Amino acid sequence: MTVENAPDTADQADRSGRIVLLTTSHRVAPGLLSWAAWQLLHAADRVLCPDEAHVQLPYLREAGVTVEHVSPGAEQLVEECAGGRTVVVVLSGEGDRRLTDGLARLAGSGRVQMPDLELLPGSYDLPGARLLDLVQVMDRVRRECPWTSQQTHQGLAKYLIEEAYELVEAIEAGDREELREELGDVLLQVVFHARIAQEDAEEPFSIDDVAGGLVEKLVHRHPHIFGDETAETAEDVHAHWNRTKAAEKQRDSVTEGVPVGQPALALAAKLASRVRGGGLEVPLPEGESVGYRLLAMAVRAEAAGTDPEAALRAAARAYRDAILAAEGAGR
Repeated sequence: MTVENAPDTADQADRSGRIVLLTTSHRVAPGLLSWAAWQLLHAADRVLCPDEAHVQLPYLREAGVTVEHVSPGAEQLVEECAGGRTVVVVLSGEGDRRLTDGLARLAGSGRVQMPDLELLPGSYDLPGARLLDLVQVMDRVRRECPWTSQQTHQGLAKYLIEEAYELVEAIEAGDREELREELGDVLLQVVFHARIAQEDAEEPFSIDDVAGGLVEKLVHRHPHIFGDETAETAEDVHAHWNRTKAAEKQRDSVTEGVPVGQPALALAAKLASRVRGGGLEVPLPEGESVGYRLLAMAVRAEAAGTDPEAALRAAARAYRDAILAAEGAGR
């Protein structure tokens, strides 16, 4: 064959066709597709959908798109593209592992002229969309799991404390992967407690009530963003927060809302912060025990902008490392 008679590479690619796998998010209302997706669906030679109950089908047909209920194999799909045809496969939210694996095997075999393969997201999740999945999964686990279905707020309290400490440890260690996981564990506790609260016979509330209350709080305590106030520094923001919080709580004492069950150094620092924020002059109690000396040190640390609890944990970790080193040297 002479060069003149050889098939043009571009023409050969055109004749091989095009396979487009169209994905959509089940967290977005059906029918809300991107403009690129609508253009493709109307221009394609064939539109196939393996799932006859796919939520998008009524909307596609209403828009004049002919959709065939076909579950093609990889080789069949490649054959359908012969002559430069474009075939779109509308996938379910879980995808089609059988089809994609088959296409990958064909592409790697070198036995066939493969059409162009594309993955086109027709709709995207909104930020926070996976939280809806979390709520749904938690609801099912609560109903069907023998252990989860028996848990109470009181019984779970210890786990929330444990997870909070593990989160703090991940933050201080600077481990990003651990941080992501521990944030998830803390979030699980919140969603778990909210799901249990739905079942209360007298005062039920749901995760939506929790989130709604939090939104209202954030809006109300940030008048420099959602209102007419101004704040140019972090100190201004802190002052706004404290004023609105004081008006909401209407507390008689700066000590109200300070949990005494928290670690002692953190408790001392929090009390000192409340005293300073309230503009009070309160002399420290005096005593001979180590507790009074630790109290004074915690108050001084808080005034200097140091978290005494975190500082002591850092020193304790250094002590732990020294112990490990000593044990290693003695072996």
